[in-house]
Amino acid sequence: MVATLGLGTAQFGRDYGISNTRGRVSEEEVRQILSLAGDCKIKHIDAAHYDGDIERILGRCWPFPSPFKPQVRTLRLEKGLDWLESRLRRSVDHMGLVRVHSALVDSAEDLTGPEGDALWERLEKLKAEGLISKIGISATYKDQPLLLARRFKPDVVQVPCSILDQRLVHNGDIAAMAEMGIEVQIRSVFLQGLLFLPRESLPGNLVAIGPHLSKVRRIMMEQGADPLHAALSFALNLSGVSTVVVGVTSAAELRAIVAASERKAPKLNWDAMALNDDIALDPAQWYADLGDVSRRLIRVA
Repeated sequence: MVATLGLGTAQFGRDYGISNTRGRVSEEEVRQILSLAGDCKIKHIDAAHYDGDIERILGRCWPFPSPFKPQVRTLRLEKGLDWLESRLRRSVDHMGLVRVHSALVDSAEDLTGPEGDALWERLEKLKAEGLISKIGISATYKDQPLLLARRFKPDVVQVPCSILDQRLVHNGDIAAMAEMGIEVQIRSVFLQGLLFLPRESLPGNLVAIGPHLSKVRRIMMEQGADPLHAALSFALNLSGVSTVVVGVTSAAELRAIVAASERKAPKLNWDAMALNDDIALDPAQWYADLGDVSRRLIRVA
């Protein structure tokens, strides 16, 4: 099975992505992006809930009736289950809808905490009521998504995966979840644009991976592939993946992604491109104060 494209929306509400030079996407540009997505038969829209009121922006900008399958996310469980349920209902209402295709628990820590089972039962109730068609989990590598999947039996699991971050491919988690009948979505297929960033523009904590990024680009160039085409080919042809969620800052970027996704996949040594470096694979640490990281040893998977 070849995966299909889905559209992430983090860029619609704030400056997002290490290589994003355009900043927050204007509402007019959002309308153009959504119109193009509909024309290209992209159905899956992942509604982020970061600063910027993305759900309301989507509600103002997408066509009606909506041709999409919107996906929402929970906020943290800090204010209790009743508040979380109310917030999910408002998410649906903000987008001008009566129901959504799916809802993901955005923080796996909420599921592994003392109210994890109660949270999942609340989502199952909303699914039974028809507000949500599918329920799932958004997880990171450190969250051990396969263990979460075995415990909660979600309809959907979304995880990061890319040419640079192949950990959940190599450890078999993606394949195992797919075999369980779970819809596996992958995000961060460009690792927030790190794959496109010039070596001289790397933040201090990533200087040490510069030689590896140069090697990756050289492997692509020798086979006549560019980073966009290679990254999409890797992601869209991964066994067990149903949806590849990508973010864009313009309709032109989305048009380029769609065009690249339709090209024949290049023959590349994918394993040689993988990184095995905790800092490089965790965007939260890219600008953290970690001391002299330039001396850190990079282990290439």
